[in-house]
Amino acid sequence: MEKEASIELSAPVNNNTWPSPVRLVGHLVSLVFHPLFIPSYIAAFLVYVDPYAFAELDAKRKLFKLFFVVFSTAFLPLFSVLLMKQLGFIKSIFLRDQKDRIIPYIVCMIFYFWAWYVAKNLHDNPAFIAMLLAVFLSCIAGMMANIYYKISMHAIAAGALFILFLWMAFSGSLATGTYLSAVILITGLVCTARFIVSDHNSFEIYSGLLVGGLCQLVAIAVAA
Repeated sequence: MEKEASIELSAPVNNNTWPSPVRLVGHLVSLVFHPLFIPSYIAAFLVYVDPYAFAELDAKRKLFKLFFVVFSTAFLPLFSVLLMKQLGFIKSIFLRDQKDRIIPYIVCMIFYFWAWYVAKNLHDNPAFIAMLLAVFLSCIAGMMANIYYKISMHAIAAGALFILFLWMAFSGSLATGTYLSAVILITGLVCTARFIVSDHNSFEIYSGLLVGGLCQLVAIAVAA
């Protein structure tokens, strides 16, 4: 009975019934808000939009701060995945199989730990440090969940994004709820897009949101 329930729980969803324009938008949203890009978006917001996070930095140091995050959390993981595909370690760069995700998880974990460790030792903005720590913790949680089922990495990133902005809005580090409203919209769009264009079922997406949110809460408790 437990075996049958497990199979049904992780059964792929057939979403080919959606119209082509809807699927196109779903793919676009999934690409724009890919988990690899979310940390860079948050870093850009903290560096250039948030009036309190890095107000003391000049333009050159702000650019370097953003470059550091883009390089360590987006470029290096993406380059590693492309290299793994060329070497035959994974079947596809889209990581559709659970086995394909094992090595990328481990490699990304190293890059994410390095990014958080550097930021922590530089005594950066608490939200910045909490974001990078959440990325590292989410990678660990995603890899552990991947042993049992194919948890949605998009949903993990969206969950962490939502909790981070929720914390910043209610802690007073952001003067308006406009940004939180935008993040809520983004979170809904990302999860809806994954329902439309991926083979994830509802459990894999909703649990991803929960895991990402919990990882961000732990990161906030540690870094704040």
